[in-house]
Amino acid sequence: MDILYQIRVRQDTFSAAEARIAQLILSDIGFAASASLDELAVRADVSSATLSRFARSVGCRDLRDLRLQLAQASGVGKRFFDTGSRPEQSAFFRQIVSDIESTLHEHLAGFNGGHFADAVKLLGEADMIHAFGMGGCSSVCCDELQVRLVRLGYPIAACRDGVMMRVTAATLGPQHALIVCSLTGLTPELIKAVQLARNYGAKVIAITRPDTPLADLADVVLALQGVETSFIYKPTAARYGMLLAIDVLATELALSMPEASQERLRRIKLALDDYRGGDDGLPLGD
Repeated sequence: MDILYQIRVRQDTFSAAEARIAQLILSDIGFAASASLDELAVRADVSSATLSRFARSVGCRDLRDLRLQLAQASGVGKRFFDTGSRPEQSAFFRQIVSDIESTLHEHLAGFNGGHFADAVKLLGEADMIHAFGMGGCSSVCCDELQVRLVRLGYPIAACRDGVMMRVTAATLGPQHALIVCSLTGLTPELIKAVQLARNYGAKVIAITRPDTPLADLADVVLALQGVETSFIYKPTAARYGMLLAIDVLATELALSMPEASQERLRRIKLALDDYRGGDDGLPLGD
């Protein structure tokens, strides 16, 4: 149960005493989650009986359940309650750019060249490559991997559906490689599919945070940094770190076979010029 939503949606129905409890909880969830019932009653200037009525009115079984729900609600992180962290309207453009720059520099400093070399070797030995990703950025980056590697002549298929990932994983073997994208490394469906692929001997490259369940399953980890800022209103800057990892990996793969890569890219340019025209500096189908 989302206790804060239940409180907000019922605010017009509360008595004056119950409204004071609601206001206290919504204004200081940290205190409400950690305070004793007596402290909560004193701060809101209500009786224990009123607290009990309030608990039941917002869908809790009793006061103990109310405290449990408040503790769970406060666990989502302070940055989702802190109204003081919003930038001025004219400044958030700069903050977005600053967060992207910081993310790119942090990831670049944290990349391990040896791990990218291991990934290149693993992919070069695979008969077929599959890319898995779920969610917003991870599914987009899964498709991005397919775009980057197809241009270099690698056989690769992207998959973003949980059931289809399990189906695909069940068909894999030691001759296959699996690249898995996840900003968190925690998505249950993704982890189950990777475990299944591992059971059949597939090699796994994970683009994810280190020290996560997904990273523990991988043969090679291209490590991401997962720190977020307090500005919760914009999309996560961490996705730029994942894109950077993909760009570095694709470039390493291209340079591992420079002549063959150059020829394939030339063919793509020729095919696109014939199709759309344009000057020499246009992207190759991006």
